[in-house]
Amino acid sequence: MTDPVLSALLPVVLLIAIGYVAGRAGWIRAEGIKDLSNLVFMVLTPALLFRTISTVHVEELDFKPVAMYFVAATLLFALMLVWQGFTRRATVLALAATFSNTVMIGVPLVGLAYGQAGLVTLFTLISVHALVLLTLATVVLELAVAREATADARESRHMMLTVLLAVRNGIFHPVPLPIIAGLIFAQTGLVVPTLLDKPLLLLGNAFGPMALVLVGVTLTHVRIGEHFKDALALALIKNLAFPALVAALSWTLGLSGLSLSVMIVAAAMPIGANVFLFSQRYRVAEELVTASVAVSTALAMLTVSLVMALIGAF
Repeated sequence: MTDPVLSALLPVVLLIAIGYVAGRAGWIRAEGIKDLSNLVFMVLTPALLFRTISTVHVEELDFKPVAMYFVAATLLFALMLVWQGFTRRATVLALAATFSNTVMIGVPLVGLAYGQAGLVTLFTLISVHALVLLTLATVVLELAVAREATADARESRHMMLTVLLAVRNGIFHPVPLPIIAGLIFAQTGLVVPTLLDKPLLLLGNAFGPMALVLVGVTLTHVRIGEHFKDALALALIKNLAFPALVAALSWTLGLSGLSLSVMIVAAAMPIGANVFLFSQRYRVAEELVTASVAVSTALAMLTVSLVMALIGAF
């Protein structure tokens, strides 16, 4: 199999299918999904994030190629919030529209299509991808939670107190905390001892397969037909509108070349499994996000090929 899109996407589709079969067979029951979700979110995710960020030396990275990516992501995130309203649901959907599966799909795809030079650019993006988008989503989610709690209790809480509480909850969280800790550790110049690095590596490597299998298991309890229209709309925003926005903003400023191509392709990647975990963590739009991850991944076989063909034509 030489097609880079199929080579990168088929393993992801198979992992989701394996989870679906396991769920249908009753090997993983409905009551066990929450426990598996907690395992992935509370254990595997922090291990992956800390180990990844702990080797990042900020002064060695060239952020110019990824700058417009995050400008586009922030703009689309804000537009989704304006469109959907400032709620937990809107925030999770905004994250789904901007958070790409850059590792499990992005790395093999870019490696096959653009070689080592393309991977260098992608790894620069990956090094700050979670730091920027997941931290942004966490803080906004915590603000939305605090806002909803205040409204439900009909209390008049000072806005500054609400913001400070949300920021505190956003930092002391299974996603931003290991990122911050890893970034601080990296700047010390120290290296994680092998005795600790090995289990972190094993836990981090388990994240992708476990998260995707969990998506498949959850699909057995979701009627995709009921959510297909909304899932398809969200998948199209993620797979096509986001890369189009990255391309438009970048070309407007005169950016071009291999680095820009990699950024556009990264934006075209399907929705990352982290969004599914956030929806479960905050118990909002779980069925829609689960369906959207599946639809976005399946659709990517066509949309990523289309995006790469259009890039090659310009």
